[in-house]
Amino acid sequence: MRQFLVAGLLLLAGFSAEAQKKKRLIYGLYAQWGYNTEWYTRSNIHIKMSNGSDFTLHKARAMDKPDLDAILKKPGDISIPQYNYRLGFYLNPQRTKSIEFNFDHAKYVVYDGQTIHVTGTIEGKPVNGDSIMNPYSFMHLEHTDGANWLHIMYVQQKSLKKKWKDKDQPLLNFIWKAGAGINIPRTDFTWKGDRMNNDFHVAGYNISVESGLRYYPFGHFFIEGTAKTGYVRYINALANSTALKGNRATHGFGYLELIGLIGFDIKF
Repeated sequence: MRQFLVAGLLLLAGFSAEAQKKKRLIYGLYAQWGYNTEWYTRSNIHIKMSNGSDFTLHKARAMDKPDLDAILKKPGDISIPQYNYRLGFYLNPQRTKSIEFNFDHAKYVVYDGQTIHVTGTIEGKPVNGDSIMNPYSFMHLEHTDGANWLHIMYVQQKSLKKKWKDKDQPLLNFIWKAGAGINIPRTDFTWKGDRMNNDFHVAGYNISVESGLRYYPFGHFFIEGTAKTGYVRYINALANSTALKGNRATHGFGYLELIGLIGFDIKF
């Protein structure tokens, strides 16, 4: 996901150049890093395979995989858990409105052992009954190298309390966001014991809204906690790998996400 940070920095350079003109496009920026946890709605997952199998898993249940203990095991690798980063550009002098590049590295696991109703055709045979999710006798699917939702969000803030020594410096802000974007997953798929890890690729779209509180304990450093909800649609989650050529997974689901972040404001 480093390529998205690089892209953001290039955009920042362009915006900064424009900001030198008399009519500013942006009045500052902020950068954030944090971690998340999710809950998902049930999903109908349509699987189409190169071996001719074409079937649907009905109302599959999934969970996230926060992996926060990985920070203790490998403190130098902060991107193992489910993480978030944001890069925002303030659009007005009061810094109450902004456009934000908003990335969520969430993980989505259709967990094993659950009984799922399956309809369609598997290896040339019609099916219409219950199956148990098992990577050796049936299948397993997860987006754990990232469900990876990249959004562009419109953001507004309202100061609930100012610091008493500086009327312009916020202490506590209410923040809300709305936007849409693309999904860039790397899907881990196992079919009857044969595990195939997909390539990163654009595989669908998403829409979301988010709100929470931003607290400035000192200076331009802030802590933010938000809740986010939205809808995610995967159109071709297994379409881009040579090993998986001819295979496709399609599904959509809603989610609720809790996010904790730290950030820093830069004024122009």
